[in-house]
Amino acid sequence: MKKIIGVRFKRLGKIYFFDPKWLEVKKGENVIVETSQGEEIAEVVVPNRLVEEEKITTPLKKVLRLASQRDLKHAEECRKKEKEAFEVCKKKIKEHGLEMTLTDVEYKFDNSKILFYFTADGRIDFRELVKDLAAIYKTRIELRQIGVRDEVKRIGGNGVCGRELCCCSFLRDFETVSIKMAKEQNISLNPSKISGNCGRLMCCLKYEQDVYEDKLKRLPNVGAIVKTPDGEGEIDTIEILKEVVRVKFKNGDIYNYKKYPASEIKVIKDTVKERADEEEKQYQKELEELEELGNEDLEIKNENEE
Repeated sequence: MKKIIGVRFKRLGKIYFFDPKWLEVKKGENVIVETSQGEEIAEVVVPNRLVEEEKITTPLKKVLRLASQRDLKHAEECRKKEKEAFEVCKKKIKEHGLEMTLTDVEYKFDNSKILFYFTADGRIDFRELVKDLAAIYKTRIELRQIGVRDEVKRIGGNGVCGRELCCCSFLRDFETVSIKMAKEQNISLNPSKISGNCGRLMCCLKYEQDVYEDKLKRLPNVGAIVKTPDGEGEIDTIEILKEVVRVKFKNGDIYNYKKYPASEIKVIKDTVKERADEEEKQYQKELEELEELGNEDLEIKNENEE
């Protein structure tokens, strides 16, 4: 068995595991840890616990010490310097006429590097900006492009549900969200109704998707010919979560409709009939752009993590 602790470097960042050695730490305490980029201060979110060594896939880096008052003071000084550097960088961006929006600045705890986070449409040539900033701060400068989802996560806010945004309260990683998910969940395809504060498809579309996909495997498609207790008909609509189908019966020139539990019908011929969604046709271009922008954000995030 191996003793570990879990820490976060940012309030909603990923949890990383470290070897505490002989230290006994409590949740909420701050520690100084060894990372590939030098010493960092972090908050303990998982106090000491034992895990089987087979479950540890990579060697754990060490917890160097509990954060002292001096460490906490230094961390606070870094936060103040970040605000000053933010204003300096904004001024330099304007001077160079760069089409980019600065969103955040991060001073490394050991003063080895300053990170400037920004958003932009497409790639930006910021080499001259980096030279100016390096000349001012006499340390390593790194500019890192982020997606608008990450920007909103840093800013905060409330969603259409009235609650704090998922990305600001518990969501650690962004996942791919598609228009197909909204279609399968029978949600309005009006972009304004399925977009979040970031202008991208809402992350919560992903939450129930596995359930919908599982149920859809057991249900016939719209357009399937089925046998019901009242005769043969064609499936007109499906209530996926309830596993209820509405069947259309033709009686001369008149159509009658009736709902049945999926368990009470038998499929005679199952055909995939595309639902003619007027909203999808109306907003097709906007929906395609929404999906494309979301994928671009994920590509930027993956590049940064590499």
